[in-house]
Amino acid sequence: MNPEHPTDLLQRLAPGERVVVRYRIEGGFTDALGVLLRAGSGDCTVSTRRGDVLIPYPLITAAKPVPPAPPRRERKFPA
Repeated sequence: MNPEHPTDLLQRLAPGERVVVRYRIEGGFTDALGVLLRAGSGDCTVSTRRGDVLIPYPLITAAKPVPPAPPRRERKFPA
């Protein structure tokens, strides 16, 4: 059985799905956790808490859908 490449999965997912994408950066790897905005022919865009991340497909090493984020807890003390 030939495993599916992560980019094939991303192209099949609908925009709005929550995903985690692992990709190469200088010196190692990092993850983008957030909402898939777009999966084009050569890259994808994930909306994370820190902003939108454009990830070229050749840099992607893993990807998968993830469940919705848990609800944020209320603060016990005022800010």
